[in-house]
Amino acid sequence: MAHRVLGRDFVIRPVAVIGAGPFGLSTAAHLRARGIPVRVFGDPMVSWREHMPEGMLLKSTPAASNVDCPQPGHTLADYCDAAGTRRLVTDEDIIPVETFIAYGEWFQRELVPDLERVRVVSVDRGTRGGFDLKLDSGELCTARAVVVATGLSGLAHLPAGLAAAAADGPAPTGPVSHSAQHHDLGRFAGKELIVVGAGQSALETAALAAEAGAHVRVVARGRGRVAFGAPPWKQPRFRPASPFGRAWSLWALSRHPQPYRFLPEAVRHHLVRRVLGPLGAWWLRERFESAVRVREVARVVGAEARDGSPVLTVRTHGGGTEHLAADHVIAATGYRVDIAAMDFLGHELRTRLAVSRGAPRLGPGYVSSVPGLYFTGLPAAASYGPVMRFVCGTEFASPRLAKHLAADHG
Repeated sequence: MAHRVLGRDFVIRPVAVIGAGPFGLSTAAHLRARGIPVRVFGDPMVSWREHMPEGMLLKSTPAASNVDCPQPGHTLADYCDAAGTRRLVTDEDIIPVETFIAYGEWFQRELVPDLERVRVVSVDRGTRGGFDLKLDSGELCTARAVVVATGLSGLAHLPAGLAAAAADGPAPTGPVSHSAQHHDLGRFAGKELIVVGAGQSALETAALAAEAGAHVRVVARGRGRVAFGAPPWKQPRFRPASPFGRAWSLWALSRHPQPYRFLPEAVRHHLVRRVLGPLGAWWLRERFESAVRVREVARVVGAEARDGSPVLTVRTHGGGTEHLAADHVIAATGYRVDIAAMDFLGHELRTRLAVSRGAPRLGPGYVSSVPGLYFTGLPAAASYGPVMRFVCGTEFASPRLAKHLAADHG
């Protein structure tokens, strides 16, 4: 966008937001509300639409599933009213993933109508300040600041013990895949399937696959690792409420993440892994236990492909070794932030970024060590805590990021 000022061309460079999931859309809405020119790139809700299993239900409650924005009237309940569907408001209301996707797409149409459905191929430092971006449309453009809100894209984690059976990486048609690679689990009907993991993703993937006709075993590391949360009516009443349940620690981490980045590095990474760790939703227990077998082991030692089929080698709690064969293994082993995997960031940018165990070190307002380069969502969890793994983290992140960017570049 160019303006003529005193006979010269003065170009107002916009802020570029990369990603159109909940964090990208929320950030864009806050920037637009401040009158900051912004270009938003991405396919709205693509990770939820293409990388979550069909029939999935959200573990998060409605209160924890609102995409934050400055304007009233854009909560999940508001979407339900606009769409004429049943209101989802209480902790006992369970959200189908299709409803949440539709909510995000409605939010985008209402508040970020000029979304550009193109992919950012590269981001580099500009020769005259700011940043140079290349889009897959062939367009070259500049931005005065960049917000990386790419969600889980490219961050799926495959443990080393499983990698040997997936020499070319996890693949839905290979012996080992990642849970993010499956939308239709019906392809495993009649097959022997192993799901590795003990979190909601593993347990719900296993239940959905079993309901689609697969013979499913969950392999979980540790004793008693397959567990389910308490239903809302059994939550303790004399502890503060949070989007994740009633506990002082959950309340502090979700309502006051600001001091988190001042904790020692080891403590921050430990809390990101452990707080709200592997736990199935209360409503999944009956479906899971009636359809899925569980094998708890000390650890998965390794894996190999024999005649195209995977065989896991596991260490038992008794100290022995067992081999578990299946037609396919799904690793529901979560995501790991690694700047090196964000290959759209130019080499110079990646080498200049201060990182902590692969994650960017963020200062006030979610800015990185490269001025003008911001991160939000999962990559911010190592700096601002576990709340950044969830949609409700937009309530804390987006207004603070927008305020910092406005002050820094105003």
